[in-house]
Amino acid sequence: MGGFFGAISKKECVNDVFYGTDYNSHLGTRRAGMVTFDPEHGFNRVIHSIERDYFRSKFESELDRFVGKQGLGVISDTDPQPIIVNSHLGRYAVVTVAKIDNVRSIADELLAERMHFSELSANVINQTELIALLINMGKDFVEGINLVYKKVKGSCSMLILTEDGIIAARDYLGRTPIVIGEKEDGYAATSESCAFPNLGYHRLRDVGPGEIVRLRADGIEVLQAAAPREQICSFLWVYYGFPASDYNGINAEYVRENAGVRMGRRDKSVSDCVCGIPDSGVGFALGYAEGHNIPYRRAVLKYTPTWPRSFTPTDQSRRALVAKMKLIPNRAILKDSRVVFCDDSIVRGTQLRDNVCTFFEGGAKEVHARISCPPLVYGCPFIGFTSSKSDMELITRQIIQDFEGDSKANIEKYATSGTPEYRRMVDEIARRLGLSSLEFSTIEELVASIGLPKERICTHCFDGSSYCPCKAYAEDHTDK
Repeated sequence: MGGFFGAISKKECVNDVFYGTDYNSHLGTRRAGMVTFDPEHGFNRVIHSIERDYFRSKFESELDRFVGKQGLGVISDTDPQPIIVNSHLGRYAVVTVAKIDNVRSIADELLAERMHFSELSANVINQTELIALLINMGKDFVEGINLVYKKVKGSCSMLILTEDGIIAARDYLGRTPIVIGEKEDGYAATSESCAFPNLGYHRLRDVGPGEIVRLRADGIEVLQAAAPREQICSFLWVYYGFPASDYNGINAEYVRENAGVRMGRRDKSVSDCVCGIPDSGVGFALGYAEGHNIPYRRAVLKYTPTWPRSFTPTDQSRRALVAKMKLIPNRAILKDSRVVFCDDSIVRGTQLRDNVCTFFEGGAKEVHARISCPPLVYGCPFIGFTSSKSDMELITRQIIQDFEGDSKANIEKYATSGTPEYRRMVDEIARRLGLSSLEFSTIEELVASIGLPKERICTHCFDGSSYCPCKAYAEDHTDK
C-alpha cells in the first residue's frame, strides 16, 4: 500500500510536510521520501528505507536540509520515491500510491519509443518513474496524467510538485483517496485526513475520481473535472484506513462500529464478552458489544511500546512471528469465558489460527470469531493491501480447491452468503482455525454500513465485481 502528503503555503511548510507524511505511516513499512521546492534552492529530496525504523526517526535529523513553501512526502510499500524529473513540462517531483498490474507491457511500449529507465531497484522497474515517463508524453500535465488513466491497469493516484504549485490527481475510478485540507496560509492534500487536525487544517473536500486539481497557496484550480463513475475501495473502512480518517466524508471508525452493531444484532450465539483484535478489529467489536448487548473486554492487548504499527513485514514467516509477538493474551479475562473475537478480515488464516490456540491455552472455554467484512474470495488487482502474490494464498481458495478440485469451480456460489456452498466454506474455515464458530459480515451489511451506493464501492475481493480503470477511461472517452 502507501500514502502521501503534500503542502503548499505562504510561509515555510517543511514541518507540515514532515508530520503530515508521518500520519500516513500505518500504510507502509518499506520506503519513505520527502521533497521540497524553493525558488532559490530548487528541489531537495531524501529517500530512506524504513524497513527497520520509522519515518520520524529516519528524517528528523535531516529536516534542516529542507527549505521551501511547498513539498511532498510519501510512505511506500512499492518503490523508492519521490522521483525528480526534468522534461519539456519543466522540472517536477512526483509521488504515487499505485498498483500497476501491466508494468511490463507499458515499459516495453516506452522502450520501443526509445525512452529509458534509470530508477531500477533489484532490477525491478520503479512504478513512479514509469508514471513520470507517461506524464512526460503529454503536451501538458493534464494530457500526461490522462495517458496514465488510459494505460494503467490497477490504480494510481499521485501528487506532483511543480514550480507552480502542487497537482493532485486521483486514480480514474477513485479506488484510493486524496483529501484536501485548508488553513489560513495554504492547503494540503493527503491519503489520510487524520493528518489534518493537529497541523491546523480542516478537511475541505475529497478529490473526485479522475479529477485533477492544482493547489497554490492562495487557492485551488480544477484542471479536470471528476470522472462520471467511482469504485472507492471498501477496504479503506474495513482495514487499512486510520480510524480518525474520513473518505468521501465517511469516517472509518463510524463504519466499523456500524458494521459491528449490525453483526451483533443478527448474531444468535451466546457468549460472555467480546474483544477486538487490535487495532482494526476494535471499532467493529465495540459496535458488536452494543448490538449484541454484551460487555467489551480487553482479552488480548497489543504491546504498543515496541509494536506500534499494524502493517507487518512482507515476508510471510516474519509476518507470522510479528503477529504473534505483538499481541499478548490477558489470561485473567480469558479464563473460563466464552469470548467473541472481532477482526477485520481473514486472508491466509495463519495469524488467527495461532491466536485461537493462544486463547484456548489462556483458559477460554469457547473462542468465536466475527469478521467485519465478507470472506476474501478474489485477490485484489487494484490495491496492494496484502502481501499475497496469488489467489491460492487465500484460505477460501484453498478450501474451494479441496472441495471442488478446482479453485475457481462454483466460485460465485462460494462468494454468495446464504448458499450451501458459502456455509460449507465458512464452517470449514472455522474447523481449520480451531474456532467454536465463525461468521462474516455480508456484502449487503458492509455496503449499508458505509452508506454509499453499491456501484460506487469496489467489493471485488468479496464478489469479483470490478471495473478496470483503463477500460472505464476508454468507454468514457469513446466519442472524444
